[in-house]
Parts: sequence; structure tokens; C-alpha cells
Amino acid sequence: MRGLKVLPSGRPGRGRLYVNLPDGQAVAWYDRQTNRISVLADQHREAVLAALRPYLAGPYTVGPPPVPTPADLRRLGLPPDEDLAPNRPGEALLGELEHGSAGSRARHRLRQDLAAQQRMGDLLDSLEPDDWRVLHSVPLPGLGRIDHLLIGPAGIFCIRTLPGRKQRAAVGDLLLTVGRAEPRPDPRWIRRAAAAATRALAAPVLPALALVDASRIEVAPTVRDIRILEPATAPAHLAAAPTTLKPPDIEALFTQARTTQTWLPPHLYGPHRTRRRTAPTGLRSDPRPRRNGA
Repeated sequence: MRGLKVLPSGRPGRGRLYVNLPDGQAVAWYDRQTNRISVLADQHREAVLAALRPYLAGPYTVGPPPVPTPADLRRLGLPPDEDLAPNRPGEALLGELEHGSAGSRARHRLRQDLAAQQRMGDLLDSLEPDDWRVLHSVPLPGLGRIDHLLIGPAGIFCIRTLPGRKQRAAVGDLLLTVGRAEPRPDPRWIRRAAAAATRALAAPVLPALALVDASRIEVAPTVRDIRILEPATAPAHLAAAPTTLKPPDIEALFTQARTTQTWLPPHLYGPHRTRRRTAPTGLRSDPRPRRNGA
């Protein structure tokens, strides 16, 4: 059959390829991660295979669309304003830059924090083909926000990202120091955040600190429970870690983690409360300085 169009959807190189009739009706799609072709109209099967042939890589399977799993049904029923998955790296900082204080020093620090979170977040997003899933700017009432929540074969990681500013970073049991700046309690904070995430997900969550563009990182020998990540070595570090989660477990945990109901307590989220994407006032309590125009 002539006239079938192949159109991409999702991230370049990772999403689906949809096969549509000339009137725009979809008759099939090709999932490039699973190498599966789902055919909606069997009478177009041969034409669909011919249209997709230039895009197929390696062995593939053909059949009707798979039956949705319980996790798929929960994801499809999730209202957009309760879904954390669309959050970009540094989502909360983008809002602060647009609507926050006009102080030049404060905005400079914000831009440094945002650049670090965006670089690390983009790197974590790139791990998706290797069965990793990531959420950004996850609210933790009383603690602030988790910069990145990474879920994959090696487990669940609660990640705080910090700019190294091309200076030496020293990580201790309780404090982290970058250059000559005042020490900050980021190691203590990330442990508390990981413990809170463990309670919310009912699954072990490991604390991690990501340092972006530090000239050198020194870690105290007593720091054994916090993973220290850098953009250049994080993918290899995570790939070498022992496997603890299978793909179905990863998807189920990601589906649970992406909804705000998992993180907000009943008095902040309830059936009679107006839904909102941003966290309530009083959510923030972390070691990073407030932006007050200093």
C-alpha cells in the first residue's frame, strides 16, 4: 500500500516511529528500545513492514500492541499536574531565575547551580537506553528537593548536584567544602533525603553527591555510604555497580516515584486541595543558601 508515512515521536533516536495512513490515522508503531513493531490494523501488516524496513536494526518482533501492565494503567491515569516526569533538570531554579531576586551575586550563584544540574541531568537522561529512569526536582517536604532521582539496574540513587567551580572539593562525613567557600552540610542533607525517599518508596535509596567541574575531589576515608559522582566517570561507575533491580521493578518504582502523591503528605495533598505542580511554601530546608539578593 502506498502513502504510508513514518513519523518519529519522543526523544531523537529513542522514541517510537509511528506509521500513519495519508489521513493521519496510525496503523502501527515501532519501539526502537524493544525492537517491537505493534500493528493496529493487520491488513496493513506487509505495507507497514515495507515502510519501516529502512529503520529496522537487528532482529525484531511483530504483533498486536502489548496488553497494558498495571504500571502502564496507573501512568496513563496520572493527571499532568501530578506528574514529575516532565520536570527538566534544575526545574525549580529556572523559576527562581525568572521570578526571584534581582541581586547580581545571587543570580550568579543560581546560574552556576543551574548549569551544574543541567549538565548532570542531561547525562543521567542519556542513560535511558541502558534501562535507567530519572526524575528531576522531586519535592521532599521539610527538606527541599531532590535534584535527581535515578532508578536503574544498580538501584535507586538520590543525587544532590553541586558546581565544583574548577576548585578543590573536600567531602567529609558531615560537611562539604568547595575551594575557600564556607563548608556546607550537604553530606548530612543527602543522607536525610535518601532516608526520606526510602520511606516514601518503601525501597532502599542510596545517597549520592555529584560534583561538576571540580579540579580535584578529596573524600574522607570514613565516607563509605555516599556515592561521589562526576560527569566524566558516572556512566562507567553506574554500569559497574552490581545489579539489584530487574526491568519490571525499575518501571514499577519509576511509576510510583513520578507522582506527587508519593512525596507529599496527606495534609499537603488531598482530594479537596487544589492541585499544583510546584511544591508548597515551607518545602525548602536544605544547605544551599537562599537567594535574597545579597
